[in-house]
Amino acid sequence: MMMMRSSSTKQCQSALVLLMLMAMAVSVCLGFQAPPVQSGTSRTSTQLYIISGAFKKYKAEQEKKKMPMATREEAKLESPGLRVGSSVWKWPPVWPYDRQFFMPTEDIPKAPQMSMNQMASMVSGIQQAPGAAEPTLEEQQANQLDVYDFWGNQKADVKTEMDQEAIEKLKAHYDFYLQDGASILELGAAEESYLPDSVKPSRHVGIGLNQKLMDINPSLTETMIVDLNTVVEDRDVDNDEFRLLAQDPFDAVIMANTVEFLTNPREVLRSAWYMLKPGGQMFIVFSGKDAPLNSKFERAATKVWRDYNDDQHMWICGSLFEFSAGDGWDSLRGFNISPESAKDMSTVGTNPLENMMNQGKPNNIFVVQAVKGAQDDSLNADNLEKSITSKMWMMPVVEPRDKNLVIPRLVRSIEMATEGEQKERVTNAIENNIATIPKVYEALVKMDQFAFTFSMQAQLATELIINPDFNANEDQLVALKQGLGLRKPSKDFWEPLGQYTSQMDVEDKISLLGYIVPCFGSNDPDQLQALQDYASGLKPTMNLVRMKCPGLPEPDVQLIATEFLAAEILKPGQTTREDFAKWLGEMTEDEIKAPLVARQKLRRSSAEELEAFQEEIAEQKAEFEKTKERYEEIKKQARENRSMILNGRTGKFEEYKP
Repeated sequence: MMMMRSSSTKQCQSALVLLMLMAMAVSVCLGFQAPPVQSGTSRTSTQLYIISGAFKKYKAEQEKKKMPMATREEAKLESPGLRVGSSVWKWPPVWPYDRQFFMPTEDIPKAPQMSMNQMASMVSGIQQAPGAAEPTLEEQQANQLDVYDFWGNQKADVKTEMDQEAIEKLKAHYDFYLQDGASILELGAAEESYLPDSVKPSRHVGIGLNQKLMDINPSLTETMIVDLNTVVEDRDVDNDEFRLLAQDPFDAVIMANTVEFLTNPREVLRSAWYMLKPGGQMFIVFSGKDAPLNSKFERAATKVWRDYNDDQHMWICGSLFEFSAGDGWDSLRGFNISPESAKDMSTVGTNPLENMMNQGKPNNIFVVQAVKGAQDDSLNADNLEKSITSKMWMMPVVEPRDKNLVIPRLVRSIEMATEGEQKERVTNAIENNIATIPKVYEALVKMDQFAFTFSMQAQLATELIINPDFNANEDQLVALKQGLGLRKPSKDFWEPLGQYTSQMDVEDKISLLGYIVPCFGSNDPDQLQALQDYASGLKPTMNLVRMKCPGLPEPDVQLIATEFLAAEILKPGQTTREDFAKWLGEMTEDEIKAPLVARQKLRRSSAEELEAFQEEIAEQKAEFEKTKERYEEIKKQARENRSMILNGRTGKFEEYKP
């Protein structure tokens, strides 16, 4: 008995010593206590000061991470918790995400890996017993998530069960932006929509895969089973019944705790944009990465949601708005509306000690939202850039980078056209053809691998769009690909054209393509004959130009010949081959060179006009910013004079009592 007590006492003493040592180590790490001084060493009085200064610097850096990326004035106009203001988002020029980025981790195809036995066999040359075989591609596909079974059967009775404090914060946020009687579309609906009592929707449509939970949601007026992950790439959610909802657009689209399961989120946001009225708002709500609800549905969560942190999730949600409709979304904002009891997520994961001391609740909650802009029905002569931009908001395939290159060129084409019939013709061509830009870029994006710059692609797209004869029919698109070398060129047209224009300037070739491609696809026998006459006339025309203009550089010879032929032969009914040959044979050297002089003047004039145009655009943008500032001031005054205020203590809106 005594021996047992003695052993127990020793164990307790050992444990006590261990705890004391751990406490001393923690104290030293935190700068509360200096480490013991070994014999033979001295300690200066500056050691604690150095540790304290480093700790202050560390704290300042942590506080800086928490600071909202929004102006104080902007925050006054919004619901509490503004984290990222509308003016600070920055995006890459093209969609930056890999396909596997938005796949459930378990569904990502695994590359075959060599087992240890196989490696040993290779090194030793001795046959080893086979190890466990890697699953085949067919087996991996068979094990992929069945969303209908997962949500409709396996998780049919599993509720989201968000933290109540987080729910109250979300309700207060909705209360700030949603009006009573609004029509609401909810994507990823379940048993609760978290709407405040002050908001009673006139119509509330729930979209989800769990009918059992949607049936007990007291707010929903209609439900629809739709797999949001089944999409038409670069377009929308692939469900005709769902598409019909756009015929009666909504005031708001809400999507809570759903974005983490979307494998094609860009297409989902495109659909949401179509479903909204101009001025309507979309809200993407997501819980903190460590929220208990995430573990319930982890199998369906995408790689990005499992691998990245909450701040990154906010920026990713912002990018979904940008790459779904670009400027079609206005006032993009990100909010951290986490309760005061929530963990400080800015320190989670940095080191184990901080994680141990961060004792907040895992109830963080975030919102990223934007407003749908109003799209122009027709081109507005007073603001062409805005009109053309709005018509390109929802174009698939065309990246923001390409839109930014094409739009100024289209505007400039109208600005440069002379008044009257020509300006009207160019304007009508753009109005009629602008919807064909995605078809053009389906071919042009393949030129990225060649020395065909984005600027060149934009120039060619513009040349085609402003041509009234272009409508992107199949024959024209085939001709475009042959002219670009993406398809084997036809022997009767594109092959000789490529041969006889090999030394022309690239910009001149682009203009020529923009003129020739629209001549295809008319099914007019005379037009087909004109194309053949053009191709067969290249060699003799160039020979005659060389003879009459000895010493003329070959690029200029090719340019003059192709332009003369394009002006007189390419369009049927203008000039016969015989008349063209006679006319050219009688021309003098100066008359033949005249187009080159005119082109040089035109290019100088174009450069000057482009500079003037850019200055004008800059002035318009400056004026727009002034107008926006005036609007924000009006909004601010309206908010300050409202009869309801947000009670910072309760997080609820209450009647204002002075």
